[in-house]
Amino acid sequence: MADPEHLIVLQQGIGTWNHWRETHTTVTPDLRRAILNKANLREILLSHADLQDVALNYADFCMADLRQSNLQRAQLQSALLYTADLRQANLQGANLQGADLREANLGSADMQGVNLTAAGLTMADLHKANLREAHLTAANLTYAKLSYVDLCLADLQHCNLSRADLRCARLYTANLRRSNLYGTNLSQADLREATLIETNLRDADLRDANLNMAILSLANLIGTTLYRTNLIHANLSMANLCMASLSHANLSGATLIGANFIGANLYLANLGNANLQEADLREATLNATDCQGANLSNANLCMANLTQAKLQGADLRGANLRQANLWNATLHNTLLEGANFQGAVMPDGHVHS
Repeated sequence: MADPEHLIVLQQGIGTWNHWRETHTTVTPDLRRAILNKANLREILLSHADLQDVALNYADFCMADLRQSNLQRAQLQSALLYTADLRQANLQGANLQGADLREANLGSADMQGVNLTAAGLTMADLHKANLREAHLTAANLTYAKLSYVDLCLADLQHCNLSRADLRCARLYTANLRRSNLYGTNLSQADLREATLIETNLRDADLRDANLNMAILSLANLIGTTLYRTNLIHANLSMANLCMASLSHANLSGATLIGANFIGANLYLANLGNANLQEADLREATLNATDCQGANLSNANLCMANLTQAKLQGADLRGANLRQANLWNATLHNTLLEGANFQGAVMPDGHVHS
């Protein structure tokens, strides 16, 4: 329970409270389980305070100092925390549904299991924060700083993360279904086994990211940077990768059925044993790409650049290779039944009639 003397000081107003904090620097405020719904706590000094299980729904904490405070299981629904300082605060299990945390500083905060459903976190700083198993459905994190954050097992469905900084973030098995990651920086992020179905990743930066076994079916990856990205055994069925940069990416064993690779750059990418049935690879760059054992049956490779591509054991039955460039490509044991090579440059340099 809260210390009665501390509550009395708080009831005298923010000015009195802040003066008391400044003159009693060795005292740790104890406000546990206090009922402070709708309280005006703007600019209050509550660093290191014990606020466990406090009811603070609709409270105004704008510009408040809550550094290293203990807010475990606190009720902060629709609370105003605009530009509040919550660095290294403990928010485990807290309820911040619909809270306003725009431009708040949550660096290194412990927010495991926190409820941030529909919360506003535009331009918030969450660098190195622990958001493992957090609930962020429909939260707004545009331009948020999330580098090195732990979002493993987090629920980020329908979340807006456009232009956010998620460099080196941990998103192992996170659910990002239908979230908006337009222009987001996810370089070196860990997205293994993450769910990104119908997610908008247009113009995102995923270079050196790990998407091993991630599900990206129907995702929008137009213009996305996937340089050296690990997509081994990932599912990108019906994904749109038009004009995406996939040079040096590893897509071995990936499921790419019906994916759109029009104009994509797959230079030196690894597509070994990948399933590209009915994929659209028109005008794609596949020179020196490893397609050994890949299933490209009924794929559209019209005008694609396949110079020096490794196609040993690949299945190209029914594929459209009109006007494709296959100069110096390796076609040993490749299945070519029903493939269309009209106007294509063949491995020996002659143009197929």
